[in-house]
Amino acid sequence: MCDVEGNLSFFFLLFNFIHIFATRYIFCKMQNIRNFCIIAHIDHGKSTLADRLLEYTKTITVTKGQMLDDMDLEQERGITIKSHAIQMEYKYSPLPSSPEGEGTRPGTPSLGGDRGGLYILNLIDTPGHVDFSYEVSRSIAACEGALLVVDATQGVQAQTISNLYMAIDHDLEIIPVINKCDMPNAMPEEVEDEIVDLLGCKREEIIRASGKTGMGVEDILRAVVERIPCPKGDEKAPLQALIFDSVFNSFRGIIAYFKIVNGSMKSGDQVQFINTGKEYKADEIGVLKMDMVPRQMLHCGDVGYIVSGIKTATEVKVGDTITTVDNPCKEAISGFEEVKPMVFAGVYPIETEDFENLRASLEKLQLNDASLTFTPESSVALGFGFRCGFLGLLHMEIIQERLDREFNMDVITTVPNVSYLVYDKQGNMQEVHNPSGMPDQTLIDHIEEPYIHASVITTANYIGPIMTLCLGKRGELLKQEYISGNRVELQYAMPLGEIVIDFYDKLKSISKGYASFDYHQDGYRPSKLVKMDILLNGEPVDALSTLTHFDNAETFGRRMCEKLKELLPRQQFDIAIQAAIGAKIIARETVKQVRKDVLAKCYGGDVSRKRKLLEKQKRGKKRMKQIGNVQVPQKAFLAVLKLD
Repeated sequence: MCDVEGNLSFFFLLFNFIHIFATRYIFCKMQNIRNFCIIAHIDHGKSTLADRLLEYTKTITVTKGQMLDDMDLEQERGITIKSHAIQMEYKYSPLPSSPEGEGTRPGTPSLGGDRGGLYILNLIDTPGHVDFSYEVSRSIAACEGALLVVDATQGVQAQTISNLYMAIDHDLEIIPVINKCDMPNAMPEEVEDEIVDLLGCKREEIIRASGKTGMGVEDILRAVVERIPCPKGDEKAPLQALIFDSVFNSFRGIIAYFKIVNGSMKSGDQVQFINTGKEYKADEIGVLKMDMVPRQMLHCGDVGYIVSGIKTATEVKVGDTITTVDNPCKEAISGFEEVKPMVFAGVYPIETEDFENLRASLEKLQLNDASLTFTPESSVALGFGFRCGFLGLLHMEIIQERLDREFNMDVITTVPNVSYLVYDKQGNMQEVHNPSGMPDQTLIDHIEEPYIHASVITTANYIGPIMTLCLGKRGELLKQEYISGNRVELQYAMPLGEIVIDFYDKLKSISKGYASFDYHQDGYRPSKLVKMDILLNGEPVDALSTLTHFDNAETFGRRMCEKLKELLPRQQFDIAIQAAIGAKIIARETVKQVRKDVLAKCYGGDVSRKRKLLEKQKRGKKRMKQIGNVQVPQKAFLAVLKLD
């Protein structure tokens, strides 16, 4: 009996050893790993195409549409907000017709390692909207190649070009894919011409596909294996792993996603995060499939996750490097792009006692979205809150919606603005994110505002209205060129403060949705800016203060006063609404008081009796005005956004 048990134990151990060895050889061989991302303009079908790749590799069996877009907001709006990483296993076999049986196209890099066999493909699906370009930059930092997806019905658009340049800067291998080729209005030949002009590639290198029907999916997977190089790194070197994302789990703490650049990591290792200097035990490590799958060991080139029971949000920084305590690496991984907030707005809790809850909610959101920044601030009108930095207006709207849905936080968001450089007469420079933090006008020498280099791609029919819009936003035309056919690219230098409110919405309306827009920051320039205050009965409301160009101040102030006159409820006394620059009033409106008819009981008699009653009412109204408070409704703080 003992012999039988001993033999069974021996065979069980042998089987485990063979299984681990086979898994290590087949799955973890670095030559058989491909890390790639999908980049495209918004609504070009990259999430649907990712679903077909997952289906083809049997990573998932049944799809309900946009499997990687798991947020309610993503599914409702049909956009990708957050990058998603997932591992696929693909059985590659060389094409029989290929020269020497290698299965590669002419000019593609050599595969190295096994010509056929099982390959591990780590895919990262990325957002396409310009506001989420930071998510794209993080994904690109963790990859060796990218699928550049272009819509066959729309062609190359602004964000396509922006994402492409970002990928080229990181030396990624680009595989161009034309999606939606099954559509009746598809123009694959014209789009191929645009891609050839943009990339300088050969026509045969462009893959025609359809995320809806699954056409071209096999060609894409084959191209990923053949053209994208395997990760480069030293398996025997000290551990170097780049954190490219993190999520918060209420039960397990903070889970960090990483790519191993050098070395290997075992479950139970004592690891250190270099930038924060904190040490943790790797309680669980594993790979990312539809769910997190634990592994005992991860090797060079692998993409995975680590659970260490971290509870404090500030201890995990995206772009940090993980190494082991026993054998640390000499330096952190460099070259990771830092986040640059473009739009700032105040976020305040409706109930004052929710301030600490709002802080905790923002910290948890920051783990899922590293591009969100926030610092505490206070307002006379709104109390304590935070000055938050966003990448754009859509980003701000998404954060506000997520605070409501995921954390049940009702907040007031003030009018968005950008950061300015203020120089005083002594030559000192101060960065100002909030108009209420602006020094007195008499102390300011000059103000510099951020400028952007904007790219608008549209059809020739809409050039006139778009130019009028850009000129109205103080834009300066830099370049105008025809890309192909009747598609034109317009490049403008524009102040960032002019586009953060309603520019994108107006552009889409003017062009009937056909124009695409992208921008990047282009330094600061001196500008004639003034701080405009809104006064209610002589008292400034700091949350409604704005910085605007001197030439637009009077018109803007008048429109603001007219809008507030509609929004403010009537009181028992007159409310004077004034727009002021310093001590100069540039616009005024009055919300008339609600009056009781005190003469109703006078059915006759001397006129002096009526005058006495009116004078008494007048004195009461004056006294009420001195002690009365004007309650500003929430919608007034976003009134600027609705001004046409």
